[in-house]
Amino acid sequence: MSKFAVSDNGFYGRFGGQYVPEMLYPNVENLRRAYLEILGSESFRSQYRKLLKDYVGRPTPLYLAGRLSEKYGTNIFLKREDLAHTGAHKINNTVGQILIARQMGKTRIIAETGAGQHGVATATVCALMGMQCVVYMGEVDIERQAPNVARMKMLGAEVRAATSGNRTLKDATNEALRDWISNPEDTFYIIGSVVGPHPYPDLVARLQSIISEETKAQLAEHTGRELPDCVIACVGGGSNAAGSFFHFIDHPEVRLVAVEASGHGLDSGDTAASIARGTEGIIHGSRTFLMQTDDGQIVEPYSISAGLDYPGIGPLHAHLAESGRATVLSATDAEALDAALELTRLEGIIPALESAHALAALPKLTFGKDQNVVVTISGRGDKDMATYMKCFGL
Repeated sequence: MSKFAVSDNGFYGRFGGQYVPEMLYPNVENLRRAYLEILGSESFRSQYRKLLKDYVGRPTPLYLAGRLSEKYGTNIFLKREDLAHTGAHKINNTVGQILIARQMGKTRIIAETGAGQHGVATATVCALMGMQCVVYMGEVDIERQAPNVARMKMLGAEVRAATSGNRTLKDATNEALRDWISNPEDTFYIIGSVVGPHPYPDLVARLQSIISEETKAQLAEHTGRELPDCVIACVGGGSNAAGSFFHFIDHPEVRLVAVEASGHGLDSGDTAASIARGTEGIIHGSRTFLMQTDDGQIVEPYSISAGLDYPGIGPLHAHLAESGRATVLSATDAEALDAALELTRLEGIIPALESAHALAALPKLTFGKDQNVVVTISGRGDKDMATYMKCFGL
């Protein structure tokens, strides 16, 4: 077994676990007992692959970005998750989890969302499967991601505002967990990232691993080699990065680069860089790095990107960072905005603000001219147009 795989009791190294209240334990444990058997079954695999192909539109392209490659003197390939149905990688996970929910006899789905992409993806599959859907979203995020809120409502979801704390993703997650405790019999919680108690980090990583599975095959078609020299992805909770890294983790010759959101700067006090500025602790059911005070109170994160505005990091990424397997960089709001505009003007692709943080790593790294670098474009920029319009004076 890979030294980076989750252990039987849910840990990546010393990160992860199942730190949940007693009332939540049966829900989590029922899922833990069921998920591997369901994922391994022929019926699940055939349904999942068929939906990914016919409904999600996979495989998503691996695009050699010619003008971007010329600028940085290397071969830059963009994994185009922005072209998946609903506009981001999140649908890979929700399609899989709702099939699991149905197999477990659940009829009601809850989810949390920050940028709204996971909420839209959850509402989408609930509409597809005819299941009740409640999405928790921070009040601040509801305001800055209005188009996605409208999409969720149009798809039939109930969007409930989280009004406590910073009124962003952390608080939406808290509300979803409270709901799950209150409704254990009929409700399935579709967590949107590689966070939360075991088995969620492993479950979401496995469902998102389709990204790196496709990348290997597509890169071989482009170059004759399955393995890239470098893979770059943004990390908030870290699901697109986990999926992008998954099939390369055990190949040390592939450099893995995770890019956090540093907001106004790592030392500004307004940041979401949980690995760079966090300490070890427990958040939403797992041990990981998170931003907290000396007495363990969570420090509210900040990023211009709603999807990266989370005070912790998935336990897999904490382990990859501490072990040195992944290089962790950060990008400020300004750097992400510059990177978004650069991609737009050079390649005609408007990325989500989350993806722009990954692109912002390119000027911070050095590459050889014959190297193959994969950057995951985790989502499209439609949802962020109001921010782009304001920042660029459009």
